[in-house]
Amino acid sequence: MEVENGEGQVQVRLKTKQEHYAVPDVPYTIEGNVTTEELNTFVNALLEQAALNAGDHKTPVDFDFIVIYEYLRGRLCDHLREKEISFEDTIDIEYVERFPAPEPKDCLLHDDWVSAVKVCGKWILTGCYDNTINIWTEKGKHVLTIPGHTQPLKAVAWVSVDEERGKFVSCSQDQTAMLWEWLVGTNSVECVSVCKGHERGIDCVDVSPDKSRFATGSWDTMLKIWSAEINEGGEGTSKRAKESGTTRVPQLTLQGHRECISSVQWMDADTLLTSSWDHTLKIWDLHLEGIKTEISANKSIFDASYSKLNRLIVTASADKNLRLYDPRTNQGNIVRSTYFGHSQWVQTVMWSINEEFLFVSGSYDNQDKLWDLRSPKAPLYDLLGHGDKVLDIDWSNPKYIVSGGADNTVRVFKSRKAVSAEAMDEGK
Repeated sequence: MEVENGEGQVQVRLKTKQEHYAVPDVPYTIEGNVTTEELNTFVNALLEQAALNAGDHKTPVDFDFIVIYEYLRGRLCDHLREKEISFEDTIDIEYVERFPAPEPKDCLLHDDWVSAVKVCGKWILTGCYDNTINIWTEKGKHVLTIPGHTQPLKAVAWVSVDEERGKFVSCSQDQTAMLWEWLVGTNSVECVSVCKGHERGIDCVDVSPDKSRFATGSWDTMLKIWSAEINEGGEGTSKRAKESGTTRVPQLTLQGHRECISSVQWMDADTLLTSSWDHTLKIWDLHLEGIKTEISANKSIFDASYSKLNRLIVTASADKNLRLYDPRTNQGNIVRSTYFGHSQWVQTVMWSINEEFLFVSGSYDNQDKLWDLRSPKAPLYDLLGHGDKVLDIDWSNPKYIVSGGADNTVRVFKSRKAVSAEAMDEGK
């Protein structure tokens, strides 16, 4: 068989976990130089033939193809050669329905850089370089501007929110975190506590799964744990105390990083993940009050995200690339995959909370990108709209990808998969 230039034929089996798209499980002989588009045509022709045989019609579907655990992004023959797979073997090709492109929706205009975004339900919380916090609806309606900090915001997080009240945390370069209570009905907000203890600006925050605590990471290299309870020890119980904003001190301070802590995330009730400019990821055990695992990188890490669905960590770095780590491996510094596609340093990254293979990133190249962990050579989609560097991205609500940037805007992208799921639910 002549395959040096991709000529010749390869025998394949076509498999899918989406049974309604299954084709007969038999070997098919195809050209070695086929691409995703040609495989798409082939599979849809098989599905259409099966539908015609059953007296039905099948609307064409866009598929992606996975060969040896990785998306096919060029010719099949090149992919097989790269993976050192013999062309004499029967090749298993898995196909999955392509995740639809997120749909650009609203643009939320601010007065300065938007460095922090967090979504909870239908509410969007933003932090800005003009020292303010803002609340918006997912439809793009501005609800409230909240002054209080004396320097730019760097991180925000919802503790909880419902139809009556919300509770959230804001963190700033002014070295404080502030705990807020928002009464939705009257659209009034009060600072419950000013959290003091960091000696330099606070760069990141995350709330514990049970909503009772939050963690902050700072340029002072310290990780601090705080109570998120409004009436902790009688704090904030009187109107006067709420108006003045009582001072709160940390419950716990953890030391171990040598430079700025750039991200913090609760992996479970007693385990935290941090990333740092010191080229490390650290996993902390709050019972032991110390470091359980350390993963070394060769670059400063600007953001990291842990997925509870697949238990993997993805990081954003200064060298334009994203990296995938498995914290369960004994070889803690081994990179499982590297993702190429951004042209400037990657500032922010987050896993989907309901799609185990998907994550989003934002970069100084002004772009958001949607990735599948099985596609390291290219993202699934570029999400365009920002006119300057992207500073933060959030996918806490599966229906919306939301990002803030140095163009003074928040961009909202709606997941078309979420839209179609809503339509199906309404039709039931």
